[in-house]
Amino acid sequence: MVEQNKKQNQKNENNKMNVKKPEEKIVNTGKKIEKKKFENKKPEVKKIPEQKKEIKTEIAKTPTIEVAQPTSATTPTNPTITPETPVVKTETKPEAKKEEKKPQKKWDEATVCMKDAPISTKYARDVCSFIKGKNPDRAIDLLQDIIKQKKALPMKGECAHKKGLPKGRSGGKYPVKASEHFILGLKNLIANAKVKMMNTERLYIYLAKADKAPGYLRGTRISFGPKKFKRSHVLIGVKER
Repeated sequence: MVEQNKKQNQKNENNKMNVKKPEEKIVNTGKKIEKKKFENKKPEVKKIPEQKKEIKTEIAKTPTIEVAQPTSATTPTNPTITPETPVVKTETKPEAKKEEKKPQKKWDEATVCMKDAPISTKYARDVCSFIKGKNPDRAIDLLQDIIKQKKALPMKGECAHKKGLPKGRSGGKYPVKASEHFILGLKNLIANAKVKMMNTERLYIYLAKADKAPGYLRGTRISFGPKKFKRSHVLIGVKER
């Protein structure tokens, strides 16, 4: 035990000897030699005072116009203008020429043509003779009465007798399909007359004719055989009174 204590004492002494001592530096001050210990110290940083920047704002002076007052009423002096304002040149584009609308030509007549109308030529001819010489609006009203069976269409040949027919005509019918197609044609005729700068109140039907058109075959039963459709070409014209 004694030997162990001695060994430990020796180790402690050796550790104390191995401890590094701070470096010593000799400084010559002139008279005496002094020793100073330099330790690991952080260098001091000197703070530089911030210089305040002075900003000078200059207010732009507007040009002034000085006018000299006249010395007397008889001899006025001219005003003196010191600054001259720059003249800005603006480019002007040439104006586009406007197209002048020509006056529309007034026509003397207007027509409408119905080709391959699916109506019988026999009924179409009777309707044409019925509306000829009448105003288109009046003719439309009469055809609407025929559709409603208020008035019969006078027809040639052997037909059933009807009331309210003109003299010399005793037979009449109510061709609804033909009347409907004629009403559509007369409405288009009035529209054509308006485009041609015509007065619709003074119009009268001076031309109304119907011709037979080629009929196309239609399918039927084998026992009856093929049949043809009934087609007609109709032409109606109007003039001013």
